[in-house]
Amino acid sequence: MGEAVSIAIETHVRETEIKLFGFSDDLERDWFRLLQSVQGVGAKVALAIQSTLSAGDLASAIALQDKAMVARAPGVGPKVAQRIVSELKDKAPAYSGAAANEMGLAADIGDGVASSAVQDAVSALGNLGYSSQQAAGAVSAALKKAGEDADSAALIRLGLKELAG
Repeated sequence: MGEAVSIAIETHVRETEIKLFGFSDDLERDWFRLLQSVQGVGAKVALAIQSTLSAGDLASAIALQDKAMVARAPGVGPKVAQRIVSELKDKAPAYSGAAANEMGLAADIGDGVASSAVQDAVSALGNLGYSSQQAAGAVSAALKKAGEDADSAALIRLGLKELAG
């Protein structure tokens, strides 16, 4: 209260109206724009998704192709959710990378701090044709299931299940 604040604004100009959408940071505004690039997603649906999922959760859902998570937003049915995760999987690599960084995994791999099993699993999934963001997201989910002391074979197996699911 009483202090200056900065907000990111998205302006929509139509023949009969001008709408302003305010966001707490540029990342939220960028997600809003990106979501609207999908057929069937307008401002109302994009806002519903953003009010249901954080930017990190949305990036994870797209990286892992988790349409059920996106469909939790009000007004988003299974077809629109499928369209969102499939159309944005290649358009949002920077945002997916941000989600992996939130989980700490991509940063650990980049800094060489992650365990060799984690590095091996991400590398193996990358060699199978998955993007580094998809691989990091899948291995992160596998780590949650298998535990921190899991070997690379278990992480690869669980990671593939995540990517196939």
